[in-house]
Amino acid sequence: MDGYTMRVCIQPSPALRQEYLKLIAEEAKLSRDLQYLRELPAETLDGRRLELHANSGLFADIAAARNSGVEGVGLYRSELHFFLRDRFPDEEEQAAIYSRVLQIMDPYPVVLRTLDIGGDKPLPYFPIVEQNPFLGWRGIRISLDQPDLFKAQLRAMLRAGTSYPNLAILFPMIGAVSELRDALELLRCAQVELQQEGVEVKTPRVGIMVEVPSAVYQIGTLIQMVDFASVGSNDLTQYLLAVDRTNDRVTKLYDPLHPAVLAAIRHVVDRGQAAGRPIGVCGEMAGDPASALLLLAMGVNSLSMNLGSVLKIKWMIRSVGYDSARTLLAEVLEFDNAAAIRRRANA
Repeated sequence: MDGYTMRVCIQPSPALRQEYLKLIAEEAKLSRDLQYLRELPAETLDGRRLELHANSGLFADIAAARNSGVEGVGLYRSELHFFLRDRFPDEEEQAAIYSRVLQIMDPYPVVLRTLDIGGDKPLPYFPIVEQNPFLGWRGIRISLDQPDLFKAQLRAMLRAGTSYPNLAILFPMIGAVSELRDALELLRCAQVELQQEGVEVKTPRVGIMVEVPSAVYQIGTLIQMVDFASVGSNDLTQYLLAVDRTNDRVTKLYDPLHPAVLAAIRHVVDRGQAAGRPIGVCGEMAGDPASALLLLAMGVNSLSMNLGSVLKIKWMIRSVGYDSARTLLAEVLEFDNAAAIRRRANA
């Protein structure tokens, strides 16, 4: 199984098997050679700092993240615990899960994303049958249509945050100001309910994922309503380019370095900076050195990635100057195709 190309090889030939064994050995050696970076900051040669966070969704990942040199969990996929059950976990179960996650990472920040199912992530006990699931009932749309389920999760997160100061809540698939307004109102209701029950609720940082084009165009308003935003580069690329990344016929058209994707992310970062709100990026771009270099140049505040990419991205950041990265960005933004941008960024 090749996680870089998203391919699975059935009965590989001896030659292909040897090639992958060689790649695995090279990856292991690179990881060993970069271990000295674990406790060092992700800082450019001219002093620009960038926070590196982990993507996670299971306790094992969290434990590994705590000792990997990251500065927090930028994306905790809460839905993974829903997939491990044959029913929706209740509020008590969820509160215990989130408390454990916050405890392990304390004092580093943990961004808990609310339930993000649908699309390519259907729950077996909550079937969603649609002709085009990626454009259908998913993410925050499901949560807002199931307010009791949504509020139970929000209450569980808030209860977990009473013991630890590192909680942040992230709403996925926000595509309209009205959706964010409704989600924030349900969060407020959950806070009020808990306070009336005698729970000393702390107000967490709240953010949105920017992963649909409408959020890009409304980011100036949306970002004023929250504390931070995280660009979900996988879905944003898919929606901007009208390419189903799971469809082999069109995967060659899927490239996060497409000029339109870079322009969209730069717009989000610029609006975030104007509003004084930090902007992060999660998804494949964050763990890809060429993409991460350009995101650094745009002024992104944090990158959240799989643990296997953390040290190589940190090495890249510590090997370049911020000013030179900005010069490179200005150059490639004039290019008209992803292939040329990637070649130049990797040069």
